[in-house]
Amino acid sequence: MAAGFGVGVLVGLTGIGGGSMMTPMLVLLFGQPPSVAVGTDLIFAAATKMVATTLHGLRGRVDWAVLGRLALGSIPTALATLAWLAWHRDSQVSVDRITLTALGVMLLLSAAGLVVQIRIARLGFRLDAPLIERMQRLQPVITVVTGVGLGLAVTLTSVGAGALGTVVMVFLYPLRLTPVRLVATDIAHALPLTLVAGLGHAALGHLNMTVLANLLLGSVPGVLIATRTAVRAPDWLIRTLVALMLGATGVRVLVG
Repeated sequence: MAAGFGVGVLVGLTGIGGGSMMTPMLVLLFGQPPSVAVGTDLIFAAATKMVATTLHGLRGRVDWAVLGRLALGSIPTALATLAWLAWHRDSQVSVDRITLTALGVMLLLSAAGLVVQIRIARLGFRLDAPLIERMQRLQPVITVVTGVGLGLAVTLTSVGAGALGTVVMVFLYPLRLTPVRLVATDIAHALPLTLVAGLGHAALGHLNMTVLANLLLGSVPGVLIATRTAVRAPDWLIRTLVALMLGATGVRVLVG
């Protein structure tokens, strides 16, 4: 419960998704097998995103076309990844080793994504008109391909939908997606992706219900307290500190 509260506070203060914080915490601090940590975190993420997605959808903040393109790539890839995990159930030790390595890499990539996101957004605004027109023609394909990458990363590690997905989106849709619509669309896309991936992991036995219940009980008050606080550091400082934390955790996961 304390871990859920801590992650809830961090999410409330920074706006950064809990997956990149929760999964390594479950593995490194609580000794959960990597596959169980991923499955538990995915169900946790899906549960916590339901309300946010509903609110964003009712307020018209979600770009459903962009979400559909992402889901066209991510959901089939998530199902394919789950099929691969099911096929290799007899080699769980090897699967956990692959999952742990992928988790470390995704944490490092997420840290880099947090650092470069603002620069990438500015680059998108500076593109000349002919290049913007060519990029707009390729937007649907690139978005689907991005979804494929997110489907693989999230299903295997539960990390990547936030930090990495938004980096690509701010570059591809600098004018179409305002910051509010970017966050809303990212959350709305993460809901079906984490739900499908989480239910698949649960069916494979990669779920600890006791841990999940304690995480949910702790995270809700943590988010509420953090979002109501009047103290907030500058965005650049928050991103830098979180990036350093994710980078250090990624190195720790990789080196064992």
